[in-house]
Amino acid sequence: MPYSHLLVPTDGSDLSERALAKALALAKIFGAHVTVLHAQPPVPLSLVGMGEVVDPGTVDALVNAARQNAVRVLLAAEAQGQAAGLSVAQENVLDAAPHRAIVEAAARLGCDLIVMASHGRRGLEGLLLGSETQKVLTHSPCAVLVVR
Repeated sequence: MPYSHLLVPTDGSDLSERALAKALALAKIFGAHVTVLHAQPPVPLSLVGMGEVVDPGTVDALVNAARQNAVRVLLAAEAQGQAAGLSVAQENVLDAAPHRAIVEAAARLGCDLIVMASHGRRGLEGLLLGSETQKVLTHSPCAVLVVR
């Protein structure tokens, strides 16, 4: 079954880069469109619940750094796509739940395949943090290819 629109969530990690490389190879085979997605929380998660302890200037600086990181990650993914001879669209979404942003983007953009990395959180870490990949698998409107 050929795919026509691949969504590739990325956080810029080595595993995400591996998923992007696989997605670009598939897109080339299928002649598919690729959209890379970076989902970031609106406020750095480590600051949630700290209240007045954190200087507002620090919060602004961290939000700006996260925004700059998102731009860097998306531009690098776009460059990788161009090097492969593909056009790559970019999406940067603010959402406290990355899995929700991924699932909503796939539905909104009409994607028929999500290609994403599994960061391999297991045990207590997986239980506490949850697996974004597992949540995407559970709620996705389309097929999901998990790259390890």
